[in-house]
Amino acid sequence: MTVLAAAFLILIGWRGLLLLRTDSAVAVGIGVAVVVVTVVGAWVLWRSVLFGWRMQTLARILEAEGGLPADELPRRPSGRAERDAADALFARRQAETEAAPEEWRTWFRLSLAYDDAGDRGRAREAARTAFTLYRDSQGRL
Repeated sequence: MTVLAAAFLILIGWRGLLLLRTDSAVAVGIGVAVVVVTVVGAWVLWRSVLFGWRMQTLARILEAEGGLPADELPRRPSGRAERDAADALFARRQAETEAAPEEWRTWFRLSLAYDDAGDRGRAREAARTAFTLYRDSQGRL
């Protein structure tokens, strides 16, 4: 999917550059807009790939240490976790994080609990905190 998105951005960016070479002011304006959207899209794609790579790296480290939590939540037919079980797990992970707020491992597990509870925004925020704490304690990631 990432390769397809990158190919699409390259194709659209190329078309935008071609529009910039025309004599029509309207076409040049559209070309500028297309190039700007392409640059923003490339930046978003890069940030998403970087986030995934970092998340996977932290998960591998945690798994090697034996600290990666097993997925034990009961699931609905859709694959989403049952709300009561996810809320109970979240409360446990939140308490762990409050007890050790400078530990990247607790923040990583909290991000998984947020995701299970259906709060993707806070899950990403907690994961970013885990990355920052890991980088500060171990080195650049």
